[in-house]
Amino acid sequence: MKESPYPLEKFLGMRYYASDTPGTGGRLRERAEDFAVDEVFAAPGDEGPYLVCRLTKRNWEMQRAAREIARQLGISHRRVSWTGTKDTHALTTQLIAIYGVRENDIARVTLGDIEIVPVGRSQQPLSLGGHEGNRFSITIRDTRSSDPGRELAEVAETCRQGIPNYFGIQRFGVARPVTHLVGLHILKGDLEGAVTCYIGRACPGEDPAVREARGEFLSSRDPAAALRSFPVTLSYERAMLHHLVSHPGDYRGALCSLPPRLLSLFVSAFQSHLFNCTISSRMERLGDDFRIPHAGDRLLFPDGKEDVVSSPMLQAARTMASRGRCRVAIMVPGSRPVQPAGEDDSAMALLLARHGISPEDFARASEIVGTRYNGALRPAVLSTDVAWTVAGKDVTLTFSLGPGSYATTVCREFMKADPASMV
Repeated sequence: MKESPYPLEKFLGMRYYASDTPGTGGRLRERAEDFAVDEVFAAPGDEGPYLVCRLTKRNWEMQRAAREIARQLGISHRRVSWTGTKDTHALTTQLIAIYGVRENDIARVTLGDIEIVPVGRSQQPLSLGGHEGNRFSITIRDTRSSDPGRELAEVAETCRQGIPNYFGIQRFGVARPVTHLVGLHILKGDLEGAVTCYIGRACPGEDPAVREARGEFLSSRDPAAALRSFPVTLSYERAMLHHLVSHPGDYRGALCSLPPRLLSLFVSAFQSHLFNCTISSRMERLGDDFRIPHAGDRLLFPDGKEDVVSSPMLQAARTMASRGRCRVAIMVPGSRPVQPAGEDDSAMALLLARHGISPEDFARASEIVGTRYNGALRPAVLSTDVAWTVAGKDVTLTFSLGPGSYATTVCREFMKADPASMV
């Protein structure tokens, strides 16, 4: 185990690696095919108002892809649903469901680097996390390891034993990791702060002209002037600005001009930040023993059953965990009050208190956003079998993950590189 040296990872709560190798370095996503994601899903049915399609896209952000598909079909983007928000700079295959369209209608969709093939129908829209998992084939370019075989084997063994199940950088925004900050504003009831943060907070990796435009908006708070300087590619920011021009001071309405799924991600991103921080606290407290159950820990079973480890059942819990029958989990906070059971719960409660956030705040945010934030258990440890090949200075990793776990979390264990080279 070793500490990350990167300020951005620490900012997002990702403070530690489970492995202690120097890291291979290298770069991800030199080309889309370097980051290939195939969704694992159950076969759809053949009846229902939702047309289920297999969507293959190259270098498309999912929200934008859904909006463009809907535009070409002449329908609202709200009629398009999916189970997982895949990586943008990647070659990805997944299911989407579109309400009220026929198979023949799909022929009208002609978008570069997008292929849509009808595969069935459904009575219900797809929901986030509703797939079985994802298969990854990821190539890391220009690695620096002097003994790649030894290092890759060591990290692969660590991944088999278990690494922290961090939410990856994509959860917070690849080019501009601010979504959790917007979510914090929403939870505090500061909707003006949420809007101005999303529109105006600049990040170093952005185009200088965009950073300047954001800064000018923060200074002037003039939406009409901002519209003249914000490029058309920043469609979400422009939608909020248009709303503020026509409805001055209506910050709730400005937020609600965003696609529902994007809007729901803000508070979820803050929950993810709290989760990352709590895992890091657990690793700091327990070292390599973060993987195994301790008294007061929460357990999550494959069938969804939950339990809390008591002292008398400690050894039994460790035996079950070692056999894959349960996993240590951390409670992601929400509107449901939680009675602290152990050290992880106490660490989470301390974080919430520092931010001044209560269950009532999550309930109020749910009313604004239209998404329930009840809270849920999430496994603290990610375990996977990683196969690897080496071709010169390039390394290819292949592995599978369940819904909600991030491939970049696996890659960072191997690379230990600046997060900027991983997006």
